[in-house]
Amino acid sequence: MTKKAMRIIGVTGGVGAGKSTVLSILQKEYGARIIEMDAVGKELMEPGTSCFEEICRAFGKRILLPEGGLDRKKLAETVFRDEAALERLSAIIHPAVRKEVEARLAAAEGAGAPLAVLESAILLEAGYKSLCTQIWYVRADRETRIRRLSESRGYSREKSLSVMENQKSEEEFMKEADVVVDNSGGLSQLKERIAGILHL
Repeated sequence: MTKKAMRIIGVTGGVGAGKSTVLSILQKEYGARIIEMDAVGKELMEPGTSCFEEICRAFGKRILLPEGGLDRKKLAETVFRDEAALERLSAIIHPAVRKEVEARLAAAEGAGAPLAVLESAILLEAGYKSLCTQIWYVRADRETRIRRLSESRGYSREKSLSVMENQKSEEEFMKEADVVVDNSGGLSQLKERIAGILHL
């Protein structure tokens, strides 16, 4: 009997849509191995990593905190003002994240995991579609997203709208998605939708 290939779901969507809730359901109820791209990037920028050393060489000691770690705020400000600096930072981080993600997927498959999930708001822009069996776009209506961001992050309505406007539009997400997961309702509705999508 041949071993069934691991299914890889790419989960994306705008801020406040509830991607984390979808990940939690997939992990707890379906045994999915979860890989969050932001978390991988942060891990790879910790002191002692090759990424950290390269960032220090590229940007100097001015982007370090007194205790030696990266001052992420200062680094963000540096690259925000300078497109060449942003490209330099991306050239360090993106290949390292890709390599780590591929290693984690291989490890999950080697351990016999039936399902792995890659999550990122910029999953498609970063070129991860080719690794995925399916792309899920998690969406919620605008007012629901604003309420969630207020409750979870303390964002004002204005800040929520500003962040949302700087992300891909619903039409852009839907153009590339294989599955649309509507998360405008409650948890039980979301669980039912996910079960239906996975055909379980």
